[in-house]
Amino acid sequence: MPPPPVPGPSSSASSSSSLSLGSLSSADVRIAKALEERRRRQQGTPRLYENRPHIYAKQHKELVKEAHKLDFEKTRKEIFEMKRRSGYSSSEEEFRRYLDYKEAVDRIYNRDLLASSPSVPNLRAYYAKDEARRRSETFSEGFLRRELQRARAALAEPKLVPFIPSYEQQERWKRERDEKINARLRPKRKPLPASLPPDDEANVDQLMRKRGVVAKFAREQVSDQDLSRLRPGQWLNDEVINFYGAMILGRSEAAAKNKGKENGAVNGAAGKKPLNIHYFNSFFWSKLVNEGYEKGRLARWTKKIDLFSKDVVIMPINHSNTHWTSAAINFRRKRIEYYDSLGSRSTMVYKTLRAYVDAEHRNKKKKPFDFTGWEDFFDDSAPQQENAFDCGVFSCQFMEAISRGEETWSFEQKNMPYLRRRMIWEIGNAKLRDDH
Repeated sequence: MPPPPVPGPSSSASSSSSLSLGSLSSADVRIAKALEERRRRQQGTPRLYENRPHIYAKQHKELVKEAHKLDFEKTRKEIFEMKRRSGYSSSEEEFRRYLDYKEAVDRIYNRDLLASSPSVPNLRAYYAKDEARRRSETFSEGFLRRELQRARAALAEPKLVPFIPSYEQQERWKRERDEKINARLRPKRKPLPASLPPDDEANVDQLMRKRGVVAKFAREQVSDQDLSRLRPGQWLNDEVINFYGAMILGRSEAAAKNKGKENGAVNGAAGKKPLNIHYFNSFFWSKLVNEGYEKGRLARWTKKIDLFSKDVVIMPINHSNTHWTSAAINFRRKRIEYYDSLGSRSTMVYKTLRAYVDAEHRNKKKKPFDFTGWEDFFDDSAPQQENAFDCGVFSCQFMEAISRGEETWSFEQKNMPYLRRRMIWEIGNAKLRDDH
C-alpha cells in the first residue's frame, strides 16, 4: 500500500502541522523531515538547531592568553639577562620601565611622527593610572623579537684576543704616544667627579629652596617648578633645556668677542675656545616640522645671523612629547648629526634638516646649497640611557659637548645624578662650569 502524500512547500501551515508521522516507515519519516526542513528554509523559518561554542572554548582562550603572557615574560627576562652580561647596571624593575618606554618611542619612529610641544608631560603619572596593568602585555611581539635579536647580536660579537706586545713594541708605542700628547691642543680629559665641591653642593640645596623666578639669562628664565625637573627621576621641560641652550650660545658669543685672549677660554672648557655656534630653541623644530620653512616664517629666525658662517648649529628635538634628542648641522665637518640616548636613528631628521639648509641658502644666498661631500652622521658610540626619564639630560650634554668640538664623550648613565646637580648649579648661577 503506498504511503500517504507528504505536503510540499506550497501546503498550508495548518495542514503541515497536522501531519502524522506515526503511520510512516522510517525511510518515509526521513523523507518527510527533509521536505519539512526545506520548506522551513524557503519560508525563512529559523533552523531547528544552533551553533554553540565548544564547552572548553573559554578555558582554551584563557590558557592561550596565559601562555602568551608567560612567553612574553620569559623573553623579557632573557633580554634582561643578556643586557646584564653586556654591562647593563640598573635593576630589573627599572629595565621593565625602560623597555616599556623604549617601545613607546619605537612606535613613534615606526610611524615617522615627530613633533614638539611647549612642555613634556609627566609620563609616570600616566603609567601609574592602571596599577593592575602588566608591562609585558604592552610589548608587541615584533618589538620584543627585535630587542632579543639586538641583545643576542651584542653578545655574539667577537671578543678581543689578549695581545702581549714585546718590549720593543712597547717602547715604540710610548714614543708615538708622547709625540701625540705634545701635539695636542687640549689636555687629557679627566673622569667626571661623583659630586660637586661642598660649597657648590650647599648652593644647589639653597637654589632648590627658592620660589618664583630662580634665574634669568638673555631672554630665558626658569622658575622653581622648572628647576624641580632636574630632581632625580623627572623629565626636563622646554624652559630648562632652552635656558641651558641659551647659556651654551652665550658662551660661544663671549668667546668670539674675546678672540685673541690667552687660550681663548671664556667660561668654557679650560684651554680650549668654544666653537662659533648657533642655538635654535626647542620651538624651532616644531615650526619646521608642522609648518615648514615658508609658512613658519623661519627666515626671520636668522634675519641678523649668517647661519653659514657658523661652525655648528645645534638644536634639541622633542619627539611627540615623549622623548628628547638633539641634532646638529655641522658646517666644519660637512654632516648632519643626530644624537639619541636610546640609540635609534631617524631618517626624517636628516631629510628635514637638509631641506631646511637648502631653503635657508636659497633665501639668504639666492642659490641652492651644495651638499657635495656631506653625510648623515649617527654616532653608535654615544652614551645610552638605562631608564625612562634621563633623555633630556643626555640631550643637553650632547649639545654642550658638540659646542666645544668634542668627538668623544665624558659622561654615561652613572653620571646622571651628578650632572643633574651640576645643571642646577649652572642654571641657578647662569654660568656653565668648566670641569668637563
